[in-house]
Amino acid sequence: MTILFEEFLEQLITNPALLVTVLLTLGVVLVNGWTDAPNAIATCVSTRSMSPHSAILMATVFNFFGVLVMTMINSSVAMTIYNMVDFGGDSHTALVALCAALFAIVTWATAAWYFGIPTSESHALIAGISGAAIALQGGFSGINGSEWAKVLYGLGFSTLFGFGMGFVTVKIVEFICRDMDRRKTLGFFKKAQIFGGAAMAFMHGAQDGQKFMGVFMLGIFLAKGQGGVSDFQIPFWLMVLCSLVMALGTSIGGYRIIKAVGMDMVKLEKYQGFSSDLAAALCLLFSSLFGLPVSTTHTKTTAIMGVGSAKRISSVNWSVVNDMVLTWVLTFPGCGIIGFLMAKLFMNLF
Repeated sequence: MTILFEEFLEQLITNPALLVTVLLTLGVVLVNGWTDAPNAIATCVSTRSMSPHSAILMATVFNFFGVLVMTMINSSVAMTIYNMVDFGGDSHTALVALCAALFAIVTWATAAWYFGIPTSESHALIAGISGAAIALQGGFSGINGSEWAKVLYGLGFSTLFGFGMGFVTVKIVEFICRDMDRRKTLGFFKKAQIFGGAAMAFMHGAQDGQKFMGVFMLGIFLAKGQGGVSDFQIPFWLMVLCSLVMALGTSIGGYRIIKAVGMDMVKLEKYQGFSSDLAAALCLLFSSLFGLPVSTTHTKTTAIMGVGSAKRISSVNWSVVNDMVLTWVLTFPGCGIIGFLMAKLFMNLF
């Protein structure tokens, strides 16, 4: 099942509930591009391979193509997000609960950006809609355990594989370049960093774009009173719309997050920055192909930790890491509780 663009526009004009849902969903997509995308370009900015302005422009373009291309190839991540929660029952009440979850996610993400903490919008999205589904169904029957398990698999995979790939990749690069004059390799790794940043931006769009399109489709079906839809095809116009909005969010930038990820956690050289970008991009690619919803922030930061640890453990600023890990740990219960409470409040008010 899919939605034609003409049908969507007609529904948007005549259905105020759909209009509110679309605006909130696009708001979440915008905030994701604004707060998550800076992680993709943090290393190429911190190693001075690119200026912040040029890096943000590059990330804007490649985020767009990441959403567009990967969704056309494999949209399994979107299906996982769509099916992991149960918003069945009364469509109006379910739509109110979903809007509450989206409002909670925007609130959480904006607060994290204000404090310069690279929180995961993917985890916030998953937690927020899960909390709202629990409020809607009056218990954990609102959660599809088999689909939620993929989130846990992705969490473990991105942590271990991201760190391990970062460690191994930088060791391979150091081995290949062991007899080279380091000064002569700077030009190559500067260009390689740009490639790595572009690959990370592309994979950020590929992963996160699908998550939000899954929620977008859920909102459309609920607004039409079709809460029982279990299978759908993402229309091309929605790929373009989410790509553009995420790209717009990316263009706003997020220097505080770039500083926290690319400068404060580990002092990287150009070859190390390239290694972390390559490792994280490969991890995100495998996750997308196998339908695992993982966090771009989580994957990139663990890859940087792996690269730093390959030199020596003390190269990593573990106090910064502790702050990030604490935020990651708090995101699931914190945003889940906010989504739950907001859903209860919205359902009583509307």
